[in-house]
Amino acid sequence: MRLILVAVLLGVALATRVSYEGYKVLRFNPTGDQLKLLKHFSNSPGFDFWNEPRRYGGNLDIMVSPAQLPFFLTYLKQNSISFTVLNENVQTLIDAEIKHQEATPKAPRAISFDRYYRHSEINAYLEELAEKFRDLVTLESIGRSYEDRDMVVIKISSGGNGTRPVVLVDGGIHAREWIAPAMTLYIINQLVENSTANGALTDAVDWYILPVLNPDGYEFSHTNDRLWRKSRSRPASGSCYGADQNRNWDFHWMENGASNQRCSEIYAGSEPFSEVENRNLRDFAEAHKNRTKLYLTFHSYGNYLLYPWGYTSDLPSDWRTLQDLAERVDRAQVAAGGSPFDIGTSTNVLYAAAGGSDDYMKGVKGVALSYTAELTDTAYGFELPASYILPTVRQFFEGVRVFGTYVKDNFSAKS
Repeated sequence: MRLILVAVLLGVALATRVSYEGYKVLRFNPTGDQLKLLKHFSNSPGFDFWNEPRRYGGNLDIMVSPAQLPFFLTYLKQNSISFTVLNENVQTLIDAEIKHQEATPKAPRAISFDRYYRHSEINAYLEELAEKFRDLVTLESIGRSYEDRDMVVIKISSGGNGTRPVVLVDGGIHAREWIAPAMTLYIINQLVENSTANGALTDAVDWYILPVLNPDGYEFSHTNDRLWRKSRSRPASGSCYGADQNRNWDFHWMENGASNQRCSEIYAGSEPFSEVENRNLRDFAEAHKNRTKLYLTFHSYGNYLLYPWGYTSDLPSDWRTLQDLAERVDRAQVAAGGSPFDIGTSTNVLYAAAGGSDDYMKGVKGVALSYTAELTDTAYGFELPASYILPTVRQFFEGVRVFGTYVKDNFSAKS
């Protein structure tokens, strides 16, 4: 009887979700001229550019609707553009993920890493840690989301007098990138619940971690549209909700790699900081800017470790320091079993994207070390199966260890 009820409820849930039945993901390794041709379809109805590298020879993944596929295949043939099919039917992966999420029992404790957790479950886990580890953990609500969800930052600190250097971490600014909040949770888990092994990371550095910077979009990706990317703010008119929160920061806003069209996946918002979630983090970062030495934001996918600038191909004056540290981080996560990351500035390695959080933290808040980590590069794209969560977060945590150790060694008070 219970299995029948679960099946019925699952059927109802599936029926209310956006369907990607028949959508295919095609992978290209285009030449420069071919990339220009393919970019004509960017932000066109029925096309979703999942991964768009700037360097020629990198992977370009495009999801194509069944309605657009016949025309697109003809276009590719006419222009002699070759491809491989990365995913025959996106909905098949989504269905498998939903069933796993529903079928996987909750562990006795609040968090394990065998499924993806909802926003309320994540906040409940933070509350559990604050209750159990009062000497190490404190929580701060930095505000409410557009749909009134509590945005909670966890502070992990073994003491000090408020003068320690700070590492600021967030994830989930793009709703569909579920591995990003999972990565922030693993960092929290290791710093707090495995403090015996990782105490050196908190004995001279304070960590502030916001697991989900886009809680409304993240929830919507769980309940309605698995591939939803933006926030969920309502427009004054029309039916296109939300903005790309990673184009909405007030630093060279709308100069490059963003759109003023509400329905675009990279819509930058009606103005800088139109999205309340970004304003909440902005204000929190302002309060701690004098101590914040490293900012780390998690995304997926593609195995990139990026630093500013995203608005221009020019390099920051301290690019060599940023590059060297990123290379050390990459060596550590490769030694733990990960695949090598492409490293460099956002514009030169991936694509131009003005109004991003990493540019803002460095360019406005003065955070010297500012990075975006794009986790994983698999055939699953955003639909990374839950079985990949633990290997992924374990591997990159070794890179996080390098980040934390660098901040400790270079910015903490000398005894």
